[in-house]
Amino acid sequence: MADTMADRLERWKADGFDPQNCPVRRILDHVAAKWTLLVLMELDSGPKRFNALLRAIPDVSRRMLTQSLRDLERDGLVIRTVFDTRPPSVEYKLTEGGHTLMVPLSALIDWATSQSTAIFDAQMRYDAA
Repeated sequence: MADTMADRLERWKADGFDPQNCPVRRILDHVAAKWTLLVLMELDSGPKRFNALLRAIPDVSRRMLTQSLRDLERDGLVIRTVFDTRPPSVEYKLTEGGHTLMVPLSALIDWATSQSTAIFDAQMRYDAA
């Protein structure tokens, strides 16, 4: 029988769970960030250069894209390759760990897509009250 979220939380609390230092929370803070999700979705189809990512995500700033890519590289989800050209070119691609993340991420995207109308309707009802 699969653990429920309540079972997991109870077990974590029994093991001295510290919400301020939760490893899952620290990982999700990076992975669930607005730009990170879009970058991962773009890289899922294959390696991309920085400017290609910038064009594919038009409302992201250069600074935020750079920071998102650095965070993903630091987390081991993206690899950065610099090519010895003039000027130097840089390519980003998902690591094996990045590819494994796409499975649950795709499920989350499917859920959000299927629930978007219900969520937007609930928001409108809440805001009107």
